[in-house]
Amino acid sequence: MLLADCHMHSLFSTDSEAPMEEMVEAAAAKGLETVCFTEHLDYDYPKQQGEEGPPDFLVDLPAYQEALFELKERYCGRVEVLFGLEMGVMPYLGSRCSDVARSFPFDFVLASSHLVDGRDPYYPSYFEGISEEEGYEAYFRTIPANLAAFPDFHSYAHLDYIVRYGPRRNEAYSFEKYREVLVPALRALIDAGKALEVNTGGYKYGLGQPNPQTDVLRAYRAMGGELITVGSDAHKPEHVAYDFPRLAELLRGIGFRYYAVFRGGKPDMRRL
Repeated sequence: MLLADCHMHSLFSTDSEAPMEEMVEAAAAKGLETVCFTEHLDYDYPKQQGEEGPPDFLVDLPAYQEALFELKERYCGRVEVLFGLEMGVMPYLGSRCSDVARSFPFDFVLASSHLVDGRDPYYPSYFEGISEEEGYEAYFRTIPANLAAFPDFHSYAHLDYIVRYGPRRNEAYSFEKYREVLVPALRALIDAGKALEVNTGGYKYGLGQPNPQTDVLRAYRAMGGELITVGSDAHKPEHVAYDFPRLAELLRGIGFRYYAVFRGGKPDMRRL
């Protein structure tokens, strides 16, 4: 069973309005033993046309830490609450991201590719003037460079995040089609001793697959990759531990036997 959700957001993230307590209560109701909040921090996230106000995807880290540690104490003995961060990485931000990762007592740091040359594939404008294939390839090529620039993370989040938002989503997407750019990304993670996150957000988005999808996970395992973390990417209480039973069965079928929960930056290996 999967009893830890290590990718979730609350009102400390720009794209969530969920109180932290409601997220933990949802986890408790589903029988989870551990949760890790991974609030968004994406430096230099661009404003979209017509947007006003402060920059998106910045988090008040001292306030977030204070609230989380209060919650950790309150739920002690019921649900373990861990302190995490999801950092959007671009190569030129590597040292800035490392400074943050080293300045707070995070249990777990996720690295994410959200932006390619300052553009987020979440928005249809990312694909303007390029084919879906060109957009996907450009996205995957960022991963080894991001990893090299920012080594102070534990797991790489939703490796094929882009297929949630492509013009045809994952209809024409497969590991074999993008082998040339996916293999270097997976090899870089394995060689660096970093984990690959398996994210059930893909199920929530109707892809019928997690992120990364099954054939990518099979390739990672065949290449010798064993270290994985698991998260729902929940931004609302109802999405905590989304489709975890389905995912556990899938992972066991591929040949994974354990998943990691990072505490104090060290992996605690738990049986699937």
